[in-house]
Amino acid sequence: MLTPEAPPARAVISPDNTKIATYEWGDPEAPTVLAVHGFASSALVNFHATGWVRDLTRAGFHVIAIDQRGHGASDKPHGSSAYTMELLVTDVLTVLDTYMLDEVDYVGYSLGARVGWQAARAMPNRISRAVLGGIPDGDPLTRFRVDQAKAFVRDHTPVEDRLTAGYLTMAGAIPGNDIEALVALVEGMRGGSQPSADNAPSQQVLFATGSEDGILEASRALALAAPNATFFEIPGRHHFNAPTSRAFRDAAVDFLGAARAL
Repeated sequence: MLTPEAPPARAVISPDNTKIATYEWGDPEAPTVLAVHGFASSALVNFHATGWVRDLTRAGFHVIAIDQRGHGASDKPHGSSAYTMELLVTDVLTVLDTYMLDEVDYVGYSLGARVGWQAARAMPNRISRAVLGGIPDGDPLTRFRVDQAKAFVRDHTPVEDRLTAGYLTMAGAIPGNDIEALVALVEGMRGGSQPSADNAPSQQVLFATGSEDGILEASRALALAAPNATFFEIPGRHHFNAPTSRAFRDAAVDFLGAARAL
């Protein structure tokens, strides 16, 4: 089965008047998977170009993917107050309400997995089960030097911190990314509720992290702490190329299909 073509984005308006771009594939009467991408990526980069949409629709799912605020075809505010976990979770709820979806499965990677953790807790009757890829405990961007990133955006001052430079290089390599908006997102999301053993969602969850990812053991620890979780180690993948893994896609599709059959 060939990958379905990417449809035009459909705009959903969040309560704070931020436009969220959404994309839809498959039979609307089939069980729905909501797919939410990672930091500095987009719905089409993370899920369409990598084969997720093809494999999920082939397995009989209806797929809706979103561009999170600050990404893709969605609005990209430059103020950090536009980026809190509460707002990102509200965006998910707004998409569900706009599409009149009472219940969905959730697939999220990295930032999308962090949003999925909180969304599953906030909407236990709307999110039935979840696949959370590349998610550690704590705040993974505490080392990100917002001051250096802002100076780079302002006047291209060289970034000395290696981690910060790496994230900016990655973000700048994807056409259409707005670096100022992404730096505002990092700043705005600091200090909020973080995934931990004390606030794990109760739904069935498949955690998946690459065998070469530095957060592997932290992600595995989260899976052990969650009451209804399993863990899949994605062979031979690091954080940035894990979404392209066929083994990851197969594990996710098998998990969603088996869980729904129960």
